[in-house]
Amino acid sequence: AAIANFRAEVGYPPLFVVVPDLLDHLRATFSPHSTISMDRRFEEVRTTPLLVLDDLGTQTSSPWAREKLYQLFNYRYNAELPTVITTASFPNEMDERLRSRLEDTRLVKVFPITVPSYRGEAPARPKARRGKARG
Repeated sequence: AAIANFRAEVGYPPLFVVVPDLLDHLRATFSPHSTISMDRRFEEVRTTPLLVLDDLGTQTSSPWAREKLYQLFNYRYNAELPTVITTASFPNEMDERLRSRLEDTRLVKVFPITVPSYRGEAPARPKARRGKARG
């Protein structure tokens, strides 16, 4: 989000999308009531000047989803378009075709952030007390 916000502040707004939401938006184009075609929506995502994909690895791993993500990664990789990816997955847990694009050190910089989620743990519920409440 920090990268996306910075780019927007300097006049280059990115496309920031959570991966499962992206796949839902693409699937929605198949609806008879959709006002945009799948090809047009996918082209917008593939060619955006800066794409930020949040939560890669949390999507349903259907063959269709894997194929769309591969097509997206492959297009942006070949076109050398900047893409920021956040994931809680380890590289060895990723689709091999995606991982091969991410391992190209000519074009890719990986910045592991090994800290707990900024959301942290849910706060513990206070234990019920018997007796008079204190202020």
